[in-house]
Amino acid sequence: MKAFLKGFRYAWSGIIHCIKNERNMRIHMAAALYVLIFARFFAFSRAEYAVLLLTIGGVFSAETFNTSLELLANRVSKKKDPFIRASKDSAAGAVLILAVIAVFIGLFLFGDIGAWIRLVQFYASHPLNLAGIILLLPVSLIFIAKGPSGIAKAIRRIIKRKKKQE
Repeated sequence: MKAFLKGFRYAWSGIIHCIKNERNMRIHMAAALYVLIFARFFAFSRAEYAVLLLTIGGVFSAETFNTSLELLANRVSKKKDPFIRASKDSAAGAVLILAVIAVFIGLFLFGDIGAWIRLVQFYASHPLNLAGIILLLPVSLIFIAKGPSGIAKAIRRIIKRKKKQE
């Protein structure tokens, strides 16, 4: 049982590594967050939600595999090697293929204009929720650009400023 749980710890460590070190993973995560927030306005069936979650998980997994291959390739050789370059490019291409497919799946699933109207009406009539979505945008951009530590630093700066004002 201990070895089994250790495997989860190692897997979680790999996920955290990707989040901290890979901007593209953070882009995918931010996009997935907005997709999941907005999905509640669409009358998705269980199967459609399953497709949505599988698509998000597939993109995350592809990005994680790409990162692992790049790390390993960089460890094998720092020299320019056409085989390593082709391998890294192919892995990046796999992520791109899945991300493009994810966009098309998103267009199919989120193509209901009526749901978009409901979404806009909801946020127009719920200013606190709208403020939350608006506040989420700069937080997402900081997360993408600087990672989780960037958000922590931004929060510390805000707290520091507030204390100075007091």
